[in-house]
Amino acid sequence: MTVRIENQTGFFITQNGEEIRLCPDVTIITDGAKAMSAVDIDGQRIYITEAEADALTVAGAVDGRRHLKATDSDSVI
Repeated sequence: MTVRIENQTGFFITQNGEEIRLCPDVTIITDGAKAMSAVDIDGQRIYITEAEADALTVAGAVDGRRHLKATDSDSVI
C-alpha cells in the first residue's frame, strides 16, 4: 500500500487503486511479532514503512509506536 499526505490528511491507496481516507487522529502502532509499524483501519491491519509512519505523524496521526529491544545474543543492538 502507498501512503499519500494531503492537507494534513493521510490517504492509503490499496493494490486495486481504492483510496482510504484517514482522519488526523489515526494511531500508528508497533506490531511486535512482525517488528513493523501498522495502522488498524476498519478491522484491517495495514503495515507501513517507518518513513510512511513518520509522514503520518507529521500530518497529525498519533504516534503509538514503541521501540523493540532485541534479546538475541547475536544481535548488533
